[in-house]
Amino acid sequence: MNSRGASPTYWCVFDVASKEKQIAQLEQETAQADFWQDRKKAQETMRQVSQLKATITTWRNLEQSVADLAALVDISVAEKDSSLEEEIPAEIEKIEHRLEELEFELHLGGEYDHSGAMLGIHAGAGGTESQDWAQMLLRMYLRWAERRGYTSEIIESSAGEEAGIKSVLIEVKGEYAYGYLKGERGVHRLVRISPFDASHSRHTSFALVEVMPAGESSVDVNISTDDIKVDVFRSSGPGGQHMQKTSSAVRITHLPTGIVVTCQNERSQLRNKETAMRVLRSRLLELELEKKADEQAKLKGEHITAEWGNQIRSYVLHPYKMVKDHRTGYETSNAAAVLEGDLDELLKAYLRSTVESS
Repeated sequence: MNSRGASPTYWCVFDVASKEKQIAQLEQETAQADFWQDRKKAQETMRQVSQLKATITTWRNLEQSVADLAALVDISVAEKDSSLEEEIPAEIEKIEHRLEELEFELHLGGEYDHSGAMLGIHAGAGGTESQDWAQMLLRMYLRWAERRGYTSEIIESSAGEEAGIKSVLIEVKGEYAYGYLKGERGVHRLVRISPFDASHSRHTSFALVEVMPAGESSVDVNISTDDIKVDVFRSSGPGGQHMQKTSSAVRITHLPTGIVVTCQNERSQLRNKETAMRVLRSRLLELELEKKADEQAKLKGEHITAEWGNQIRSYVLHPYKMVKDHRTGYETSNAAAVLEGDLDELLKAYLRSTVESS
């Protein structure tokens, strides 16, 4: 109550009750006999229901954590249990950290930010050096995904000639994976003493990272069968008894754009084709998002694309330790932690900068 006797008005961004009512209304729509007649609208409705349910689950889980903490405090006071008192600060810290994360996710308001992500890494010129650097980046992103509780899967990879990888495509599944990772798109530069050089000289290596929203079947990307060419071939393997005897690998070419997607990780041709179509959908969606970004860039000024020469971040391991993002100026001397997947502060710094400049 304030001095005038009026009840204060509280505003809440996450009105869980209204979201639950919204789900109920949308699910009534999905139950209608003609729901799928307008496929585009139906897909959007299903995606909206999925997002709302994920949001509600998150906040209900947090609500339960707060209730559990309150119960823990009550028991600790009633029983004067010092061991429980020691647990309480850690539980409070967990809840505060989760609240900070949820608050930050307000920055992730893009149309596909809630989606999973397809992340590709391509070694630059430099042979073994750059291929090893691409392998290091792959490990870094897999560790980051693990830290956040996301699941990741290698869709396609091409091994390096002596070490590392020439290229790799991974799928990261989890709420807001694309929103967090979208700023990683660009050239990443490594400076270090080469482990492959007998003279121990300093080398600079480059790798290109591309990031796309995961192309789920509900994403509105129409692919006509007349626009694709599907080729099947035998998967490459170690040979001998493990050599594929059937043509299970799939290559899909999208004729209007020239985009080529290959998948050979699965033994089943059908599974490989389904995965390749999902990757193609992601690449076409990213192409559309790039067009929109270019149109906005013409209005706002310079637009830096993910091309060689436009490095977004440097990782220096010699003569000093530093990781610096050239877009935001954010830097840290704990390069080892970053390469172990401690990327959150770099990712958040970039996302904050995009909000501030918009």
